[in-house]
Amino acid sequence: MTTIYIHGFSGSGQGSKANIFREYFKEKNCSFIAPSLSYIPELALSTLEELIESYNEQVNLIGSSLGGFYAIYLSNKYNLKTVLINPAVYPHNTLKETSSQIKNLYDNSSFEWNISHISMLKKYKVTNIKKENFLLLIQKGDNLLDYKESVTLMKGSKMFIEEGGTHMFDGIENYFKEIEYFF
Repeated sequence: MTTIYIHGFSGSGQGSKANIFREYFKEKNCSFIAPSLSYIPELALSTLEELIESYNEQVNLIGSSLGGFYAIYLSNKYNLKTVLINPAVYPHNTLKETSSQIKNLYDNSSFEWNISHISMLKKYKVTNIKKENFLLLIQKGDNLLDYKESVTLMKGSKMFIEEGGTHMFDGIENYFKEIEYFF
C-alpha cells in the first residue's frame, strides 16, 4: 500500500503537513510520497495520474486544500480511499480572486496565476462523488475556505468536524489512528 499526499495551492511536498505525514508513515514502515506539484492544474493532475498508475498495489490519497480538490477527482477516477483535509471543493470560485503573482510558500519562488488556470480547474469538477471512499477532516476556523461547502458536498462521507482550528488543520496528528483505520 502506498499513500500519496497532495499539497495545496502554492504549497510543496516539503511543507509542514507533508513532513508530519512523512514521519508518521516512516514510523509505520509504510510507503508514502508527497510530490511537489506544478501550479498548473493540468500538469499537477497529469503528474498524479502517472504516479497512481505506476503502482501495482493499493494507493490511498490524502489531499489538503486545493490538493483535496485534486484528490476528489483522482479518487473518483481510480476508485481510491481518500482523506480530505479542509479541502477546496470549488477552487475555480475561491481562487478566481487570487492576485496574478503568487509566491510559493515553501521556496519563495513566484508564479503567475491567471484565468486559464481557473478554466483548467473547472474541467476537473466531479459531480457524482463516491462518498464511501472519503474521510473528511474539517476545522471550522479555516480562514480561507467555507467549511460548509465541503460538508454539504461530501454529505454521506465519514466526517470529523472541529470547532476552531485553522486552514492548516491544527493537530492533524490527532487523527492518524482514524486515518490508518479508514485506509
